[in-house]
Amino acid sequence: MIVLKKFLSLLLLSAAVLQAQSGTIDLRSHGSLEIYLEDNWKMNTSEFGDRVIVNIEPKDEAINANAALTITFPEQDRYSTKPKLKTQVEVIGRVYEEGSVERKSVSRELNTRAGYGFYCSYTDPELVGKPPQKGNFKGISVGLIRVAPDVLIELAISADDFRGKPYQELLGAIEGMEYKPRRLARR
Repeated sequence: MIVLKKFLSLLLLSAAVLQAQSGTIDLRSHGSLEIYLEDNWKMNTSEFGDRVIVNIEPKDEAINANAALTITFPEQDRYSTKPKLKTQVEVIGRVYEEGSVERKSVSRELNTRAGYGFYCSYTDPELVGKPPQKGNFKGISVGLIRVAPDVLIELAISADDFRGKPYQELLGAIEGMEYKPRRLARR
């Protein structure tokens, strides 16, 4: 029975991987990020001077969730340690505290493949217990990922349920990103 359960788990995991799509985010001279999305998501990337903006949205209009990543290339590494980055995430979250159910920023560590990061989650008290409203989200998670000394990602995930499938898929895609630094040409 245990062997059968393990086999079924591996089969389901394999099926999930087959349904995933990947997208490469070009970070110019800083390398690239590979992000893996479930099939029901689409990704749009835009460059705005000194930053790259990535929006992840559902293909299905019935899904009420999205994620936004703002990738910057700081010249100075201000978040060279996890405590520095964690503190900054809590500072960023202060604007959400007063108007949230949580009333306080509690940072959680992201389980990233690329660098390290933290995020805080906030719930809108006016939407608790109400049916979902397209484009009006019950919760938001905001955070930072230090991918490399010169690559920093600001993230925001909006959804109706932090434990729901759409939120978990977005969080998983962000945590599973792979960073490939630009290789310097040999002389």
